[in-house]
Amino acid sequence: MITGTPGTWATVVLAGGRGRRLGGVDKPALVVGGRSLLDTALAACTESAQIVVVGPARPTLTAVRWTEESPAGSGPLAALSAGIGLLSADVEVVVVLAADLPAVEVGTVGRLLAGLDASRADAVMLTDQKGRLQPLLGAYRLPELRHALNAVGDVRDLPVGRLLDHLTLATIPDIHGAANDIDTPRDLAQWTPDKEEERT
Repeated sequence: MITGTPGTWATVVLAGGRGRRLGGVDKPALVVGGRSLLDTALAACTESAQIVVVGPARPTLTAVRWTEESPAGSGPLAALSAGIGLLSADVEVVVVLAADLPAVEVGTVGRLLAGLDASRADAVMLTDQKGRLQPLLGAYRLPELRHALNAVGDVRDLPVGRLLDHLTLATIPDIHGAANDIDTPRDLAQWTPDKEEERT
């Protein structure tokens, strides 16, 4: 159980995109460690009150609500805006995850929620091993996130990083590789070595 969480929390998983650097494959549907990357993200958030997935509907092991950004393909910030639009009024905190994180787990989400609970920040997010902020691996206070989205204005075709100027941030270092995503064939090969050997 995740304890010390800051009020009722929900999850938005961004599972769209075209996987261009992987030849156009459906990244959230890639199987790593015996389950899809999307199911890995969902398993990390099974204790949340609500889970919304933004992207084309796919089979999942966890019951979720589905939505898509409008227009489809208009980027991650538009997807985030669409996702939080389905959350109920009693949600105070939203965990935001990308659907291409093979090492994300319940403990990762617990660290983010505990970090937010212990701070006065609007959002807490992981920093990768190079110190880069990972806004798609974070916990946000929902009212402040909505205010930041309103401040950005037109969210179409914008990265999630455009929110950061409108939020006070706290960070947590990534100590277990949870921020390592899969963008390229080389990334995928690191997580599926047997398949790489089959191709050689």
